[in-house]
Amino acid sequence: MEEKMFCFQCQETCRNTGCTFAGMCGKKAETANLMDEIIRQLKLIALTRKVDRELGRFVIKSLFMTITNANFDNTALQKQLDEAVKRIGENPSKLPIGVLACENEDIRSLRELLTYGLKGIAAYAEHAAVLGKEDDSIYAFCFKALQVAATETDSEKLLAVILEAGEISVKTMALLDSANTETFGNPQVTTVKTGVGSRPGILISGHDLLDLKELLEQSKDADIDIYTHCEMLPAHYYPELKKYPHLYGNYGNAWHLQNKEFTSFNGPILMTTNCITPVQDAYKNRIFTTGAAGYPSVPHIADRKNGKQKDFSEIIELAKKCKAPEELENGTITGGFAHAQVFALADKVVEAVKSGAIKRFVVMAGCDGRQKERQYYSEVAENLPEDAVILTAGCAKFRYNKLVTDDIGGIPRVLDAGQCNDCYSLAVIALKLKEVFGFKEINDLPISFDISWYEQKAVAVLLALLHLGFKNLRLGPTLPAFLSPNVAKILIETFDIKGITDPQTDIKAMMAGK
Repeated sequence: MEEKMFCFQCQETCRNTGCTFAGMCGKKAETANLMDEIIRQLKLIALTRKVDRELGRFVIKSLFMTITNANFDNTALQKQLDEAVKRIGENPSKLPIGVLACENEDIRSLRELLTYGLKGIAAYAEHAAVLGKEDDSIYAFCFKALQVAATETDSEKLLAVILEAGEISVKTMALLDSANTETFGNPQVTTVKTGVGSRPGILISGHDLLDLKELLEQSKDADIDIYTHCEMLPAHYYPELKKYPHLYGNYGNAWHLQNKEFTSFNGPILMTTNCITPVQDAYKNRIFTTGAAGYPSVPHIADRKNGKQKDFSEIIELAKKCKAPEELENGTITGGFAHAQVFALADKVVEAVKSGAIKRFVVMAGCDGRQKERQYYSEVAENLPEDAVILTAGCAKFRYNKLVTDDIGGIPRVLDAGQCNDCYSLAVIALKLKEVFGFKEINDLPISFDISWYEQKAVAVLLALLHLGFKNLRLGPTLPAFLSPNVAKILIETFDIKGITDPQTDIKAMMAGK
């Protein structure tokens, strides 16, 4: 039977080889093929045009729209494709379309690794740009990477640009970190409610903090509450957001449970970025998208124009007519341990390490997902020795941030730095500890990595960690399907990347520094 599409960019790709008839994420073959065409046109732009800020911004927004679970709306994707075609320069090269157009398995693997890392970089660059922070060198690299992914056939040259992508990923996450902290203040240790109030509410998901800020401002006198979902949980840690009393709490867990949790919320839902899953009848009349997100027949809130805010009045008015959310749980979550906050606790942390109270830091960051094999991460967290501290960021934390609630001398055993891009904070914390302890090598620290991945921002984070020199990283629940055996071997031998095994075996190895 002839394949209708081919996509293997995310962790849940079919049989860990590739989706060929429809995406496991829920996208149709036509949607996948539109995304392939967008990527081809972006490569043509990079090959025929000189980069400038306007064009760079267009390219990163387009790349962002092709990330897993961001945009399922063929109309929106076709519009972006049409805009890309208009921007191509004279005498465009002829490029084949699709992943499988490159017949050499290893070159294909390297090109796709670079492309997916670039998609993650683009997402973070877009978030920073929304907050007024741009770096032309990031846009220049995006063009360079697209050119290389389109034409390069030398594996060593491809590897060199892939490693450069790690450097650019660090730069981009640092840019976003400064954009977030300058706009919303440095995150503070905060206890967040998980119960519900008696008023109607709006549930906001995704990653865009400015969307939340504008929604809070426009709804402050509407007699409704605002709840965060999934990767928006860390919004509660920022001073400029937590000052709104109607930012009530966090509702639900990681993205893949939204089918059930969106149904019971009762009020409108705003998806600001990925991760959206196929919309269900139970809430299809009260879900909205904005930014890079999109879904067929779901109302889309337009981008900002002329310095004005987005208009969330339609969502606010709908919320007033809805019932209050049904309670899923009633407890609290504590987070806000970004680098500035941990630096404030540095003396206490250093003393705990020197005294032996803390034997190991285990970075359990990244993405959550649907597969039952991900229960591994909950079991690792629950069974880590009491002298181990978990450093986390991203939606992976929902596997264990309500399971491990004890502390070591006042230091919580789960230190949540924030969203997936705040893996940058975890790296900064590690580099600071290296400095404080006077270690020559970053890998001399008592720190292990047990990373879960799902989509392309996690690829960018992985490349960033490799650039910073971290080795001995566990990556699961599976190694990426887009890594050919030879490319996987290079990463394993060069950076000591390894897959996960079983919780007890991996815990024993990590606590021994292996």
